[in-house]
Amino acid sequence: MYPNDDGADLAYLSATEARRLFDARELSPVELMRVVIDRAEQTEPVVNAFTEQLYDEALQQARHAEDRFLGKGGLTPRPLEGIPVATKEKHAIAGRSLTEGSLVNVGNTATENAPVIDRILDAGGIIHARTATPEFSIASFTHSRLWGVTRNPWNPDFTPGGSSGGAGASLAAGTALLASASDIGGSTRIPAAFTGTVGYKAPYGRIPGVAPLSADHYRGDGPMARTVDDCITFANVLAGPDPRDHVSLRPKLVLPAEYDAVAGMRIALCLRLGAYDVHPEIEANTRAVARALTDVGAIVEEIELPWTKDDLLISAAAHFSTIFGALVREIEAEHRDRMSPYAAAFADTMAIAREQVTYLDGLRVETRLQRDLAEAMAPFDALICPTTAVPGLPAGDDLLGRLVVNGEDHGEPLWAAMTLPFNISNRCPVLNVPSGHSSWGLPTGVQIVGHTFDDPTVFRVGKTLEQLRPWSYTPNRRPTIQPRRSCSRPLVDRRPLLTRAPDVRL
Repeated sequence: MYPNDDGADLAYLSATEARRLFDARELSPVELMRVVIDRAEQTEPVVNAFTEQLYDEALQQARHAEDRFLGKGGLTPRPLEGIPVATKEKHAIAGRSLTEGSLVNVGNTATENAPVIDRILDAGGIIHARTATPEFSIASFTHSRLWGVTRNPWNPDFTPGGSSGGAGASLAAGTALLASASDIGGSTRIPAAFTGTVGYKAPYGRIPGVAPLSADHYRGDGPMARTVDDCITFANVLAGPDPRDHVSLRPKLVLPAEYDAVAGMRIALCLRLGAYDVHPEIEANTRAVARALTDVGAIVEEIELPWTKDDLLISAAAHFSTIFGALVREIEAEHRDRMSPYAAAFADTMAIAREQVTYLDGLRVETRLQRDLAEAMAPFDALICPTTAVPGLPAGDDLLGRLVVNGEDHGEPLWAAMTLPFNISNRCPVLNVPSGHSSWGLPTGVQIVGHTFDDPTVFRVGKTLEQLRPWSYTPNRRPTIQPRRSCSRPLVDRRPLLTRAPDVRL
């Protein structure tokens, strides 16, 4: 077995390194899977990232993967062969539960795989667990009446973000090497920022989705990982046309593995996106990223955008109340008593928004916001900005009032994340990479925004930042989770929801 002390080093392998060890026959997929499972059994009672554990099936699949690396049966290894992948519960697996974190959907079973699930399985990835989301994936935190509270491995008083919070938490905890995610308002990038991982919001249509929300141009499925190389590999597996999603783009884009240096690139730095109040530590870490790029020859220029909170609200309210919000309102009309309070509140907000703005109102503002971004970025190759305006959100809080942490009032929770503008401009690829750590005990993130459908550029900048400001989960730079030696509780026995925000003291 690859040398390690307690299995944690193996659990935090990158998928790229795991594949190299598999190819060299220095590590078996079975050995790696056992380590990841053991890690999950130690940490899950604290983190609560998983909704379903598929360990027996995963070990069996790992044995088949081992045979491929040994050349048995004339089969060759595929791109993700033997890699443990945690998938978001909303990514349907035929014959398995599909609840989206809601008591309303208990007993619902998927009839076919989501496209991203097919891509993972066809590439040899092993789905060993499914990850938690907030109810219907509508929040920037992860807890529900069905699954309880998912906590951030870096500091369990805080959420890993949402809606792909279980995905980010599993990567940070060392209980998956890759994780599937989705993003309609920041659901990939927010948890990536809060957990110190890499999250890729692909341009609309790059990765196929599931009807009817596949037609919603704010959303898209995508990869999360601990390294940029892993994110590239995973994105190349997930991307490409699928007949189930008419907007999925062809031909398939294949991201290169190697990129030119950033010297000579022109990069815009925008700290507030015109509308956000940014915490001083977020600003400091974002400026540190800009300085690192300048130090290697990039030309970084600070800009501002003319966006206002009112414009962002009009665009988002018109869009969500017409599509995603309308779907949640349909459910709320019959099942409000079974919904989490924040889900019911979302439905109420969407009903009010529907009376106040039309879809056409939203389109008028949306296209103006998109033009503002395009004109501001025109002289530049890419734009960088914070992913979140605050260093963290408390675990278990429905965030229905003011956001108060450490006795500090950080305003309306809606403005804690700076991701929504790039769902409004969803043809732009956006990559979240870590920007540093805060005194709150959490990582912070920066968004790298590319011109429409220019995916390679965001990975070019991301790979450079990974080299300049390493964030790999080394033994001296990873969460210190106080583990339990076994996980005897059944999955349905979840940690209860908090009735109020925790008094977080750091």
